[in-house]
Amino acid sequence: MHALKESILKLITETSTNLPPDVREAIRSAREKENAGTRSALALATIDQNIKMAEENVSPICQDTGMLTFKIKVPVGVNQLKMSEQIREAVKEATKLGKLRPNSVDSLTGENSGDNLGEGTPVIQYEQWEKDDIEVRLILKGGGCENKNIQYSLPCELEGLGRAGRDLDGIRKCILHAVYQAQGQGCSAGFIGVGIGGDRTTGYELAKKQLFRRLDDTNPNPSLAQLEDYIMEKANTLSIGTMGFGGNATLLGCKIGAINRIPASFYVSVAYNCWAFRRQGVYLDANTGEIKNWIYKDTGKKPSVQAEEKTNPVASGRKVELSAPITEEQIRQLRVGDIVILNGPIHTGRDALHKYLIDHDSPVDLQGGVIYHCGPVMLKDKDGNWEVKAAGPTTSIREEPYQGDIIKKFGVRAVIGKGGMGQKTLKALQEHGAVYLNAIGGAAQYYAYCITHVDGVDFMEFGIPEAMWHLQVKGFAAIVTMDSHGNSLHADIEKSSLEKLAELKEPVFK
Repeated sequence: MHALKESILKLITETSTNLPPDVREAIRSAREKENAGTRSALALATIDQNIKMAEENVSPICQDTGMLTFKIKVPVGVNQLKMSEQIREAVKEATKLGKLRPNSVDSLTGENSGDNLGEGTPVIQYEQWEKDDIEVRLILKGGGCENKNIQYSLPCELEGLGRAGRDLDGIRKCILHAVYQAQGQGCSAGFIGVGIGGDRTTGYELAKKQLFRRLDDTNPNPSLAQLEDYIMEKANTLSIGTMGFGGNATLLGCKIGAINRIPASFYVSVAYNCWAFRRQGVYLDANTGEIKNWIYKDTGKKPSVQAEEKTNPVASGRKVELSAPITEEQIRQLRVGDIVILNGPIHTGRDALHKYLIDHDSPVDLQGGVIYHCGPVMLKDKDGNWEVKAAGPTTSIREEPYQGDIIKKFGVRAVIGKGGMGQKTLKALQEHGAVYLNAIGGAAQYYAYCITHVDGVDFMEFGIPEAMWHLQVKGFAAIVTMDSHGNSLHADIEKSSLEKLAELKEPVFK
């Protein structure tokens, strides 16, 4: 199969940079439901803009290109060992070209392989079928949404919903709770795949398998079809909204499957996927490896996105421009809901850097500075200079054990991320005069456009995503969701959505 590597490279590139039509349609529909001028409307406008920019630039929609999972069906007699070898070569090439971020990390040493290859990465799963062609499906599922996967063992007690029994109504409660617990940390509005039954492993496999279904299909099981429709209706009454900002669009798709289980176990497994729902597939000629057809690209006319200009979308709310070093006086004037436009220097910092800074000095002065929770996709240009290919925010809650101490130690005034942070960070913001700014998760092209220059980098030994990149930005927009006065939009939305979840406690399916 001489063309296999090139075909897989095309598949990876398409999956990373261009959302399929059914996903675009779901996002378009969500945008129509939101009220103009709201925070969620701003987020969805930015998402639309980012989708268009990624397609035009042929660059990653989201900087976290996640764990590559290939599901492959082959005719009898196809050499799977040689196929896997070519797939790995294509993954390596895609990483070199900046279509994938280097994401394969040794779990014991923390070392990044740099090419997305390693023990267990990428995931390649085969099964045989009786057709003559090869079917290859690929999903890129980032860490932010992967971390919001959840598995329930029935019977159980659920916050807001009470007892969930071993029946269809108990399953209903588990799925609703899964949407609630994700809040904005999984880059809502999102999609879920649900697996009922099996064991702990096969339950999650079934849940993830549901994410390969088209959004406009109909479940062949009438009971599950009814449940899918119910979840789509009721989950959107929780008002978690896009990015957890509140609003009418929380869930964009729900697909449910069921398999047999053993008497002692009853699992409900939920695979959560962010709005940047990157899955694609191809049919290949089994002799040559050439692409014959695309699986998700032929669903009709691709919905257009509302993004003609690369400028900040319009939204209500006070707008404030800031440049580092930022003073405490400037921070104390900000309130939850304000839109901050950043210009000047910012510094990226993720898990490895936060752990390091607790016990060491910073290589740059962070007094009055801005830390951006971001692991960008970076490439060197022909002159050897670094350029940013994708740079959206990562989920901030992972830094909760460190963030308050780092704010105090270094005098940081603003932290940018997504999904919000906890009480320890909120207390530090209040005591030391700092704010948390929620950027739009997944909007990697939108924010890369705002970065005008790379000043330098430290800690490359941590790997490209975890290194400390020193960036210059212009027109970088984010929303104050935790201020220096003890206010947290995330805590407010979590409380209000829990109250609405409790309204769905009474049995529906007998």
